[in-house]
Amino acid sequence: MEFTERLAALALKVQNQRDAIQTEEATKNAFIMPFISTILGYDVFNPLEVVPEFTADVGVKRGEKIDYAIMRDGEVQILIECKKSTEPLKIEHASQLFRYFAVTNARIAVLTNGETYHFYTDLDAPNRMDDKPFLVLDLSDIDETLIPELLKLTKDVFDLDSVINAAEELKYIGQIKRTIAGQFKEPGDDWVRFFTTRVYEGAFTQKVREQFTSLVTKASKQFLNEQVNDRLKTALGSPTFPSAAVVAPAEAISSESAVEADLDRDTEIETTLEELEGYQIVKAIACSEVKPQRVVHRDAKSYFAVLLDDNNRKPIARLHFNGKKQKYLGVFDEDKNETRHAIESLDEIYLHAATIRDSVKSYVD
Repeated sequence: MEFTERLAALALKVQNQRDAIQTEEATKNAFIMPFISTILGYDVFNPLEVVPEFTADVGVKRGEKIDYAIMRDGEVQILIECKKSTEPLKIEHASQLFRYFAVTNARIAVLTNGETYHFYTDLDAPNRMDDKPFLVLDLSDIDETLIPELLKLTKDVFDLDSVINAAEELKYIGQIKRTIAGQFKEPGDDWVRFFTTRVYEGAFTQKVREQFTSLVTKASKQFLNEQVNDRLKTALGSPTFPSAAVVAPAEAISSESAVEADLDRDTEIETTLEELEGYQIVKAIACSEVKPQRVVHRDAKSYFAVLLDDNNRKPIARLHFNGKKQKYLGVFDEDKNETRHAIESLDEIYLHAATIRDSVKSYVD
């Protein structure tokens, strides 16, 4: 079972058993230990990997325990504090995590109730756990854009440096997305004022505010429903994918060996949600040939690269999505020369599945 399938299976288990779990110990046994073992890949019965009831004396606090410590090479890497599944997570629950974070080598701390996982690090001050998580995983509503970051914390591909480097962006993107979601659900005064002043020319009085609060709420819900319906129409349309006859002619690039091109690390790089969605499609195609953790992405100023083993000599595909009008998918032949295909939607990536798989197979055969 692949990583995303295991995550989905655990999410279903939490959904089905949540009402029957009433204590913290039951939450640990039913939800959190399976998360540590089946998702993160650590042996919960091996004390060299997972230490339950981990103890480290902290100042005047003696014999205080943290629920789990995940070890690598004899050092604490991840601390996990658990609460019962019926209890919503609050930063006040993390007092022990704050203390332990400062006296161990751990750079990652997790507060969880088995359904929601808050991941913390020390972005604001060295060796001091942040007040706000950089990653929030909700098994009742999994954000698929977070899966590549979660993979980096698994035993097989543990990549702490990469997680820390991406943590600040993840932290703020996550907070912004949750704020937007909250405003769509229950708009605040600033949100209502923002839209009202763009469509209403009169003074923003109390009466106007009350009137437009209802209108903004209704418009937000309709907008979301329309977005969902558009996706459904696309998914249910005929045909689902355009035929090969309507695909734009490919733009061949043979003047250079694409594998020799260095990825641009320019500070102006901005990774978009559309690029991440395209990456997930390429990864899903490539995973028929290799394990998913071997398929990684690296963004560049002019394109978004999908690589095998994070090696720019093993390109799988390139997403050229930075153009204002036309998007291109770059695929590679046996000599690693890139050919760009114009695409109108992300679904058209599937039309090149065979070429993508051939590229992957050429590196593993």
